[in-house]
Amino acid sequence: MKRFILPLIIVALAVTAFLFRDRWLPQPPGQFNYLGYVEGETTMVGAPQAGRLVSIDVVKGQQVMQGAVLFALDPAQLKAEVERAQAAVTTAKATRDNLLTGKRPEEIEIIRAQIAQAGASLSLAEKELTRASTLASTGTAAQSRLDQAQEQVKLYEQRLIELKASEQVAALPARGPEIDAATSRVSEAEAQLAQAKEKLGDLSPVAPADARVDDVFFKAGEWVAAGQPVVSLLKPADVTLRFFVPETVLAAAQPGRSIQFKCDGCTGLKTAVISHVSSQPEYTPPVIYSETARAKLVYLVEARPGASDGELRPGLPIEVEPLQ
Repeated sequence: MKRFILPLIIVALAVTAFLFRDRWLPQPPGQFNYLGYVEGETTMVGAPQAGRLVSIDVVKGQQVMQGAVLFALDPAQLKAEVERAQAAVTTAKATRDNLLTGKRPEEIEIIRAQIAQAGASLSLAEKELTRASTLASTGTAAQSRLDQAQEQVKLYEQRLIELKASEQVAALPARGPEIDAATSRVSEAEAQLAQAKEKLGDLSPVAPADARVDDVFFKAGEWVAAGQPVVSLLKPADVTLRFFVPETVLAAAQPGRSIQFKCDGCTGLKTAVISHVSSQPEYTPPVIYSETARAKLVYLVEARPGASDGELRPGLPIEVEPLQ
């Protein structure tokens, strides 16, 4: 019986050594690195309204600067709208200015001519009143002639007062409420013009930031619906690293901590900052990124690269240095 003890002990030691080989055998480089990948959140730039694409100014993979025109829709309809709104502004301003200046000089001259005519008629009526008064006092003329002459003088005096008042009113602008209403119509027309110009400018969307053109979904001449994406952009700030860490080092993976990582085809170690740690564990990361880490409790961690890096492309596998 004793002769079987030694072989059993040897077999047990061999099995133990095999199971715990990671503890005493030298490990290949990267054995304990955390595996993950690069993810990009693209920005979709769509058409502000339905229309025909007249030009596509970028191509897939192109680097564009902030403010660069991406594409353009047919502007014919909105150009006509801008012209109509501009004409409405001109009309509204002309109406307001007309109310502010009073009547035209030619119209005022007509009133002044009427004043001169009324003045001459009044002088003639006053002379007739004087003659009628003299004749009535001597009994040569009837009292009715004197009364008629007096009424004629009063009539021309009133007429002269009315015409002089009309001259003063003709030089005045319109009433305050009328001017306020005309000014409001000018503001309304100007607002419609600004809105039409803004819509016209929206037909040529620009890049909101420096970015790389991730994809172009249409060609020039095609019809697009309102809000339908035409170009997708990938901004450097929208690149995220997603990797998995075991539960044993979860306490070290805190938001704000710097990490170092490397990726296939990249030059040297790169730096990123942890931005998010998942609150839910997973039992295995995606097999495509790790074939040896199955059945281990892991947590998804996200990190933001410290600077714009053209080498980081979405889907690129990465290896993050161990967290101490």
